[in-house]
This record gives sequence, structure tokens and C-alpha cells, in this order.
Amino acid sequence: MSVTPDEYCQHKAVQSGSSFYYSFLFLPPERRRAITALYAFCREVDDIVDECTDSGVAYTKLAWWRQELARLYAGEPQHPVARALQPAIQPFRIKQEYLAEIIDGMEMDLSQNRYLDFAALEQYCHRVAGVVGLLAASIFGYRDEQTLTYAHTLGLAFQLTNIIRDVGEDSRKGRIYLPMSELQQFEVTAADILHARQTENFTRLMTFQIGRAERYYVAAFQQLPDVDRKAQRPGLIMAAIYRALLREIEADGCKVLTQRTALTPLRKLWIAWKTWITV
Repeated sequence: MSVTPDEYCQHKAVQSGSSFYYSFLFLPPERRRAITALYAFCREVDDIVDECTDSGVAYTKLAWWRQELARLYAGEPQHPVARALQPAIQPFRIKQEYLAEIIDGMEMDLSQNRYLDFAALEQYCHRVAGVVGLLAASIFGYRDEQTLTYAHTLGLAFQLTNIIRDVGEDSRKGRIYLPMSELQQFEVTAADILHARQTENFTRLMTFQIGRAERYYVAAFQQLPDVDRKAQRPGLIMAAIYRALLREIEADGCKVLTQRTALTPLRKLWIAWKTWITV
């Protein structure tokens, strides 16, 4: 039995077990379909980088997706995710250059596995998460342009949280997203991370990373105009879930080298519902 493009995207979102899924649940159907299709697009291109052991093959697949974006905006998409995105492009002003920039971010993962300083890391975060925030804000709806600043900052906060949570997992793939200059500052070596050495200095380094991510959340909330708070509730739900995750990591002693902290589906659902009714 064949699945529809929307069903394909829905399966992709549920299968990932992502916190994003919980923030979509309360949206009206048209917006929920659009954000689920956007999320599925991000998953498709991210999975290419994560699952292809040959970088040449990964580059070829990402190049195919660039061509698919051209087909999508010409009204001739082939992939189920692109076909699910098509009806959302006009009503929600989904920009082709933003989708292309997400692919640029994925290509960065193929060409580098270290970041010299936070400015370099922030450029990566902008591409893989900041522009996703801008696209999501358009889908959720806004009246004040300032909401786009909020959405971009919140996207960076989410990516910084992902980086903190996944330090161990990324290191096992030979990747370190923590800036090298900050490793030096806290006297942590790349070898400490690659060999999962949980030192006091490493814990201090991670506490510093958590503090910065928190500052990004606070800055984002300050940038969100009151007029758009209700429309942007899905992002606020995600923020509540991710901040709870950060608190768990810190309370657990930042043991991210050897374990991946996660909240239970029931807890995510509880946080989502509580946030939805209080915003």
C-alpha cells in the first residue's frame, strides 16, 4: 500500500522521536502538515550526512536535493517530502534560499569536524537551525517582523542544546562541535573528549556551554513581541522541553560523554500541554 507525501512526513517525524513532534500536536491541520513537511526535509538531508560513510556519496545526494529544490519551486517535485512541502510554499512564504542554506549547513558537516571558535560554530548553527527557526516562524504565523529575530535566536538555542546533549555521540563519529578555543580555555583536550574522559575541567566546560545556551533562550524570549506569543506557541513548547533537558543534563553532572540524556514521551507531552495552555 502506497503512502501519501503527508503520511511519509508524519512517519518521519514520529519515527525520530524528536521533541519537535510534541510541539506540532496542537497546531491546526494546515500548519501542522507544513511544519511536519519542513521537519521531514531537515531529517532527510541530515540523515544523508549521518548515514553515508562515503562523503562522496553524501555530496552527490545533497546535490540531488539542491536539484530537487529547483524542481519544487518550478512546480515539479519528485520526492514525497518535496511534494508535501509544495502546498505550503505560497501560503507560508517558505523561501528556497533558506532551504538551500540548510543543505549548506549539512555540507559543512562533510568538510569539517572541528570549529576554531564560537563565531565559526555560530555560522554552522545559523545554517542548520537559525534558518529553520525563520521558516518555522512563517509557518506558525506572525504579525511583527521582530518575531523573525526571536525565531532565529531560538533556533540557535536549540542547536546549542543539541550540541551539548550529543557531545559523546558526535565524538564517536570523530566530530567535536565545542569550539577549540573554549577547550583550551578550560584545559580540556580533544583526546579527552574522543576518549570519553570525564574530568572536572570537562564538567566546567559543559557548565559554561549550558550557561550560554540558557542566555540564548532568555534573549529569544525577550525578542518575542507579545502580539505573536500565541501564534509562536510551538516554538515556546520546544523551548520548555529543551530547557528541561538542559536542567537534567546539569543535574546529572554533565555526563554527556557516556550517555544521552532524554526526557520520556509522557514528560514531553505534559510540558507541551502545560506550555500551550499557559502562553
